[in-house]
Amino acid sequence: MPKRRALKEGLALVFQGIEHLKAEFPSRKFTIDGRLVGDVGEVIAALEYDIELDKVSQPDHDGTTSDGKRVQVKATFRDSLTFKSTPDYLLGFKLYPDGRYEEIFNGPGSMIFEKYKHRAGIGTTLLSFPNATLRELSSAVVNDQRVAKRPIEEPAASEGLPFHQEDLSQQAGSSLSCQTLCIKRKTL
Repeated sequence: MPKRRALKEGLALVFQGIEHLKAEFPSRKFTIDGRLVGDVGEVIAALEYDIELDKVSQPDHDGTTSDGKRVQVKATFRDSLTFKSTPDYLLGFKLYPDGRYEEIFNGPGSMIFEKYKHRAGIGTTLLSFPNATLRELSSAVVNDQRVAKRPIEEPAASEGLPFHQEDLSQQAGSSLSCQTLCIKRKTL
């Protein structure tokens, strides 16, 4: 396939995916020029965790838990998360091209600040924090200091979901995770 055609068709697929996400989650913009990855992370947080997203994006927090915790959500395809301020609570996700994602950090932002307080600009300058270190810090967070996960409800057979878990292994190159296709959240 000629490279120009491949570029054109690839971008068309990206934008088709963005339109699909916007239709399913209209409170997020999924703009390709900087917000797409963050909006995906926020949707993961809203689906998987006890967090209600702010209707309008805020600079330091993206939502609030049912017990009033203010939470910043960060997502990346890279090996580090980047942020500027020290949030009350942070949910950090590593995203993968096949649609999977991994929780990198779930806990008080103050833990990250304490670990990196020696770094110039901590809390005021955009800095990068290695996922490996954030995972390590997160493993020390006690449960009552984490953003709680939502209960999982299995979908009814009549809901007509397009795939079942066993079907995903047969989907070559699928970019959707089982969590996206097979689980319905009670509150969303």
